[in-house]
Amino acid sequence: MTVKKSPRLFYASAKTRIWERIYKKPINMFSFNYLFTTIFLVLTFFLYPSNAQLSSTFYSSTCPNVSSIVRSVVQQALQSDPRIAASLTRLHFHDCFVNGCDGSILLDVGGNITLSEKTAGPNNNSARGFDVVDNIKTSIENSCPGVVSCADILALAAEVSVSLGGGPSWNVLLGRRDGLIANQSGANTSIPNPTESLANVTAKFAAVGLNITDLVALSGAHSFGRAQCRFFNQRLFNFSGTGSPDPTLNTTYLATLQQNCPQNGSGNTLNNLDPSSPDTFDNNYFQNLLSNQGLLQTDQELFSTNGAATVSVVNNFAANQTAFFQAFAQSMINMGNISPLTGSQGEIRSDCKRVNGS
Repeated sequence: MTVKKSPRLFYASAKTRIWERIYKKPINMFSFNYLFTTIFLVLTFFLYPSNAQLSSTFYSSTCPNVSSIVRSVVQQALQSDPRIAASLTRLHFHDCFVNGCDGSILLDVGGNITLSEKTAGPNNNSARGFDVVDNIKTSIENSCPGVVSCADILALAAEVSVSLGGGPSWNVLLGRRDGLIANQSGANTSIPNPTESLANVTAKFAAVGLNITDLVALSGAHSFGRAQCRFFNQRLFNFSGTGSPDPTLNTTYLATLQQNCPQNGSGNTLNNLDPSSPDTFDNNYFQNLLSNQGLLQTDQELFSTNGAATVSVVNNFAANQTAFFQAFAQSMINMGNISPLTGSQGEIRSDCKRVNGS
């Protein structure tokens, strides 16, 4: 009578023979299990790669010149508008904090879009650079049509803008796709407000997976650019209903701001976010905070809030520009990883202002 081995026993004995043939010694069950588990995981990784992984080489074969195209258009825009570098950097920030980095901030009203993020409180008559994004998109479409998303254009334009302003460069991770909806209410609630407390701003960063170092580093984007009086004039005359200016404002700086932004003046007057080097990306922003010359309330609170974890980070960045640049580059990568659409999600818009077919 022939006794048949069960399939399980046959499989186990086969694996035992493989082990002993490779290693020329009897099997050790711990090593055996470890080896085959490792082989299984490696095979799984290569057979079923993650679709959610962004990559700096995403367009290497489909649009290899994308970075140089973006750089060329931004350089041209800077010749007539020194503010544009800061504006493009801000667009990427305001995009990623609403529905993730999906290009939703670029959508105009039309088709299924009934409310645009452009007219949300943090963006209305404030966010700018949309025409430059359109110019970048046109140039890219002429070179490699239907390939590069508007969300990735924002990420690339931010890196180029910082680099051209004298700041750090980094390998931008790419592969995002464009969202099909806008979220005006999300823009009103998720984007940090310049009059908010540090606790509220910290909570908004934490809600999208960003920590204290990210908060301080990304605030350093205020190293260049401008802000309208209406975003900080509550600090100049009647701070928090006290009838007096914000006590954390340097008195000399306060006098300058009161002259630029009188009580009954235009709330649209522009002021340099960094009075010492307004168009250069450097660590002077943090040195300004140490002397109580942060323009926005949310700027100064990073340093002037007693016991805040942000204070030591500000001190570090004020003393060490290299540390700031390294942290900023990493934090921009972290921010660019907020809930991207990948794979078959979303679409590649042919026009950044509207969903395809609308």
